[in-house]
Amino acid sequence: MSNPTAAMLVIGDEILSGRTRDANMHYLAGQLTEVGIDLKEVRVVSDDRDAIIDAVKALSNSFDSVFTSGGIGPTHDDITADCIAAAFDTPIDVRDDARALLQAHYDRTDTELNEARLRMARIPEGAVLIDNPVSTAPGFSIGNVHVMAGVPSVFQAMVASVLPTLSGGAPLISQSMRIFRGEGDIAGPLGALAESHPDLSIGSYPFQIDGKFGAQIVIRGTDAANVNVAMTQLKAAFPE
Repeated sequence: MSNPTAAMLVIGDEILSGRTRDANMHYLAGQLTEVGIDLKEVRVVSDDRDAIIDAVKALSNSFDSVFTSGGIGPTHDDITADCIAAAFDTPIDVRDDARALLQAHYDRTDTELNEARLRMARIPEGAVLIDNPVSTAPGFSIGNVHVMAGVPSVFQAMVASVLPTLSGGAPLISQSMRIFRGEGDIAGPLGALAESHPDLSIGSYPFQIDGKFGAQIVIRGTDAANVNVAMTQLKAAFPE
């Protein structure tokens, strides 16, 4: 039985402009691998309403789970929550439980819960709040879409809140081997190895060190025995 699948939607002009380097995809991929959920696609879209809505609909229809990152803060360009509501054709408004969380947080810091901050309590109807132990403002899940902040520390905390609620599969196991030969020299035997193990993912990642060409071969799969067999065959084909 195949593992559940997931996709990630990274939202924000700052990512596409190069002003901000996204760290959340790397973190999410590692966490999903550990629980046996296969991350199959990652998209990056700008702060554009139609682009976000279209991407949410497409990914939600194609994968078991979708994780979004970015665009749920207090500023005018934080439009993700409204776009998610539109994608699911459901109303959105300030919700009492989300407002109460924010009110308690800002009361503790003697800060006003002004109109801008209150935007973070706008939740689509029918959504379930995602706990945020870092800065309180919640994310939310609706359907199979989990909507999270873009700040890495907050994103990671929200992932930790969501993952226990999802059904996983067999964790992905990987082994790697470095071969100091050009890809053109190893392509034939490597292709034959991949063909004989269709249940495994066998990737070749070239490098150059001190003028020497080589490739890091990574074998991945959910069955440790199969991974071991393929790695043994790889070592036999390319003895050091």
